[in-house]
Order: sequence, then C-alpha cells, then structure tokens
Amino acid sequence: MDVTNSETRTNLHEIAEGIWRINTPVGIEGGTAFSFNQYLIDADRPLLFHTGPRQLFPVVSEAVEQVMPVSRLSYIGFCHMEADECGALNDWLASAPQAVPLCSTVAAMTSIADYADRPPHAMADGEVLDLGGREVQWFDAPHVPHGWDNGFLFERITETLFCGDLFTQPGEGSEPLTEGDILATSEAFRQEMDYYAHGPETGPILARLAAARPRTLACMHGSAWRGDGGALLRQLAEAVDGRTSPAQPG
Repeated sequence: MDVTNSETRTNLHEIAEGIWRINTPVGIEGGTAFSFNQYLIDADRPLLFHTGPRQLFPVVSEAVEQVMPVSRLSYIGFCHMEADECGALNDWLASAPQAVPLCSTVAAMTSIADYADRPPHAMADGEVLDLGGREVQWFDAPHVPHGWDNGFLFERITETLFCGDLFTQPGEGSEPLTEGDILATSEAFRQEMDYYAHGPETGPILARLAAARPRTLACMHGSAWRGDGGALLRQLAEAVDGRTSPAQPG
C-alpha cells in the first residue's frame, strides 16, 4: 500500500488487475474512525467511481496522478446523489476535459443533468459500457440501501462489483483488501446507524447482484473484499431481512 499524502494518509492500492482503491481515513460525529474510498479503473477510457467530497478532491486527484494523468479520465461514476459519492464531480470534470458523469437514468433526470457542468451518460439498467480492456455493467438498485437514483457498477472482466454503501465498515479501512469477515462488522455498524430504506425490493435486488457472482467487492467505506461475493450478498439479504444475525466481531 502506497501512502500518497502523508498529512491525510490518503493511500493507493491495486485490489484487482487495473483497479485501484484510493482510501482516505476520516472521523465522523462521536469520534468514530471512518474512511472514504474511490476506485480507479485503468482502461483505454478510464473511469473513476465515487468522487469523494469536495474537500478531498486535492488529495484524491493527487493519488490518481500516481497511476495516470487526471486529464485522461473518460468517466466519473457514482451510485447516487450524495456528497461522498459525487460532491467533487464538477472539480473532476474541470480537470478532465473529456470526462462525462456516469450515473443512473433516475439520477440524470432528477439531479445530475442540472448539477453537473457537463451532460451525463445515463446508464440504463443492464447496460454494458466498453471502456477498452474493461467492461462495466450497470444495475439499477433503487432504495438499496438508499436513494431512488441508486445503482451499482460491475466490471465483468475482473468480476469486481463497485457496491457503494453495501458492507459499510467503520474504522480507517487500513487493510486495503481482505478475505476476512466484513458482514458482521458492517451489520454491527448498521444496527447503530441504519441507513437502509428497507424497501420491498431489497431482497430481489441483492439476489440479482449475487447472480453476477462477483469475486471482488469494492466497498466505499472500509476494506475491499475478495471471495465468493454471491454467497456474501445472499447472507447480507438474509441479515437485512432479519432471518439471521451475523456474529459480532471480536
């Protein structure tokens, strides 16, 4: 793991071939350690997923520059409209003249067509986008875990699911990629601060993601994870439905 900014301890790690996790430890209310992750897909038409809040733009862009010039970016993607997802969107667009926002059709309609300084590429449910060397598929996921405009991106060659706020873990995310238990940790955090909408389609949407059989889960908060992602997503669905109670960590 390479630290790219000693003051913020922003760091860079390759979690799958050509996919880089940029992690910055932060603190949240009550003194709880937390982290924000962005993910860079290195391809002929590179994509950054999650922008981070505006305040983090300088250190995140500094980390991207360790892999490629920011100006090379073609797409700036995110799950839904929220500061940590797309707060720095226009800063990225200003630094990458050819880049366009990448989001759901609902996000484009309700927010991004107005908010962004450049028209978005609105991804239809199931749409596949060829990045040149990498292929990403969009899955609409309204209200899972939250946001009508929410969706997830799946990189089909490396089988990496950019799963946003699913499996949110507290702490600094100091382990870039783990094969350990993230479900118990994330569920313990959710019990304290439940950020799920608990809509009727939560189970079916998680089952659809599981059917994609991801091997790497690129979590937005905490460590990325490697293993049988389909099985872990099905366990998450059961936990959210209240059918199981994952063991508490420690």
